[in-house]
Amino acid sequence: MEAILNAGVGEAVAVVEPQDALAEAALGLAPGARRMSDLQEMMALDLDGVVIATPSAAHAAQSIQALQAGAAVFCQKPLGRSGPEVRAVVEAARRADRLLAVDLSYRFTEAGQRLQSLVRDGALGPIHAVDLTFHNAYGPDKPWFHDRALSGGGCVMDLGVHLIDLALWMLDGVVVTQVASSLFAKGRPLGPNSPDCEDFALATLTLDTGAVVRLACSWNLPAGQEAVIDASIYGARGGGALRNLGGSFYDFQAERFTGTTRETLSSPPDDWSGRAAVVWARRLGQDRSFEPEVESLIPVAEVIDRIYDPAT
Repeated sequence: MEAILNAGVGEAVAVVEPQDALAEAALGLAPGARRMSDLQEMMALDLDGVVIATPSAAHAAQSIQALQAGAAVFCQKPLGRSGPEVRAVVEAARRADRLLAVDLSYRFTEAGQRLQSLVRDGALGPIHAVDLTFHNAYGPDKPWFHDRALSGGGCVMDLGVHLIDLALWMLDGVVVTQVASSLFAKGRPLGPNSPDCEDFALATLTLDTGAVVRLACSWNLPAGQEAVIDASIYGARGGGALRNLGGSFYDFQAERFTGTTRETLSSPPDDWSGRAAVVWARRLGQDRSFEPEVESLIPVAEVIDRIYDPAT
């Protein structure tokens, strides 16, 4: 909300928030907004768009409800807890002809944009390997994250979704043909579709091009710093990477690798937090019709389904 208001691309007119302290904080940012009891009451206002930032179990149903009422939607990730949930929301957006976007925010970092340009421009040559890492030394502090029925999964759903999306976005048009994975909870291996939420995961994705994507993500890993975030990509003519600096969740650097040399493509500061929402709101101000690019969220969700159950 704060990013959209500060950018001057939207006006907040209504807030639904069950916790008084959080509602007061939101209304402090938008003193002219009204606090409402639920989404149904909010939709009676005939809004242009709705931002959904509720627990993951509610995302798909609330997004569909808003879209069917005629509003565009910007939703926190994940859009759904499974491939079928995500597909249902995208299809609802298409039927309603309304703009839909999800806060997969690493696409909107300067480092992510520069790395994507290297790949799309062919500067690295044909890509054969991608390494993705996201270790969070803390893990989520809200109990619902650890309830698979509410969250849809553990660190893969929470953190891995960002990097899987980043890789498939950069490699535009690839198809994942094989998935192998190992999931753990407090060091204990988990079987397919375990009711427990994993706190450590390793996965290997084989693409139709023959390229291989390796993913590692975790909660509460003793990583020696607050976070380790890395998306490294290698081609026949060079490599590149997006990496966090000093354990930060917010400061990223993009580099290009040629042999034993490296070139810095972008460095902090980069005020990217909230940028995805601002881009959505700016588009909404021009045209709130369906954008087909949102269909790219479906294969990301289907890959996550296969990480949880490779037989899917």
